[in-house]
Amino acid sequence: MYIPAQFKAKHEAHALELIRAHPFGSLISNDDDGFPFVTHLPLHLQSRSDRLVLLGHVAKANPHGRFLQTRPQVLVTFMGPQAYMSPQVYPDLARVPTWSYLAVHAKAEVVLVDAESAKDQLLKQLIADHEPPYAQQWRGLDSDYQTKMLGGITAFELHITALECKLKLNQHRPESHAAMYQAYSQGSPDEQALAQWMLKLGLVQPKA
Repeated sequence: MYIPAQFKAKHEAHALELIRAHPFGSLISNDDDGFPFVTHLPLHLQSRSDRLVLLGHVAKANPHGRFLQTRPQVLVTFMGPQAYMSPQVYPDLARVPTWSYLAVHAKAEVVLVDAESAKDQLLKQLIADHEPPYAQQWRGLDSDYQTKMLGGITAFELHITALECKLKLNQHRPESHAAMYQAYSQGSPDEQALAQWMLKLGLVQPKA
């Protein structure tokens, strides 16, 4: 990912916050012809003592599972809030439109999860992220049905080896920040989220 210095996140915590807030990622491998193959899927981020790990699964019928087995280096991307930025935020007219966005790229090594008990634990992590009460329903399902469902997925851990985080909020154009913040804070949910990130990064100061 192209990241000019002014847009490069200074703290790993920013990348982790974005992943947790926007866990629907794009898992990218090469197919048998060397062409990028992408699966869009929810992932669960774990911070272990020695590494960061993403947990996920794909359908057994998805050829991506085979690509993970034969080519265990992958790229995962996450897109945070994003929105158009009008040149009207500048005090002069010799400006052009652009796009504000927050994105994370993670390089990772794949570890396949085969044991039924480990798959079950992985699924419960994802359930806990999105619908904790469903865990009780899952535990109450017939064991044969559970086994069938677990057999229908390829589960994996993605051990992160490198993180890149781009926070593109016009940091190098401070003359735009006050108007950007005002426009974004009154806009769509994505725009309001960008306004909050402007506060987080200290591009504008909260009103007293």
